Amino acid sequence: MRSAQISRKTNETDIALTLCLEGTGKAVIDTGIGFLNHMLTLFACHSGFDLQLSCKGDIEVDFHHSAEDIGICLGKALDTALGDRAGITRYGSVFLPMDEALVLAAVDICGRATLGYALEIPSQKIGDFDTELIKEFFTALTRELKAAVHLRQFCGENSHHIAEAAFKAFARAMAIAVKIDPAKKDQIPSSKGTII
Repeated sequence: MRSAQISRKTNETDIALTLCLEGTGKAVIDTGIGFLNHMLTLFACHSGFDLQLSCKGDIEVDFHHSAEDIGICLGKALDTALGDRAGITRYGSVFLPMDEALVLAAVDICGRATLGYALEIPSQKIGDFDTELIKEFFTALTRELKAAVHLRQFCGENSHHIAEAAFKAFARAMAIAVKIDPAKKDQIPSSKGTII
């Protein structure tokens, strides 16, 4: 079972996270941020990963520290759970429609952190959540996962639909990328012989 437990405590956040890649999409999420709870629940559901997460953050200031630190912890958990990457498919990509929105997520678990972010979310907030924090979350996650992640919006007008399509597409792309190829289960998917 590829799994990880991550804890992170700073003056701004206190996070406990458990992740299992061979799961059923079960999510127990309490970030203190309703919209982020919703997005992370969708991530678990559509990746098939089991995710337990609690975060006590300084949300009386704003949601920035919590969103970024949760991205850090989820990226570290994915990195840890993947180990030496032996047998993984490595690449995954999904076009995902959400009503009028259409978003592409493409992932290469390559050992090099790169975020290509091309979402044009029209509103500054979804509920009380600052939409600029979506990029902060994915930047932190990508850095810790050490992967190339591209999120590209092809159409969309509703901010919630665009964000939801991005999280779902990323989840499904990750599910493909981390899947074990039975014919190559002991091989590192790189001509260099290493990814990490």
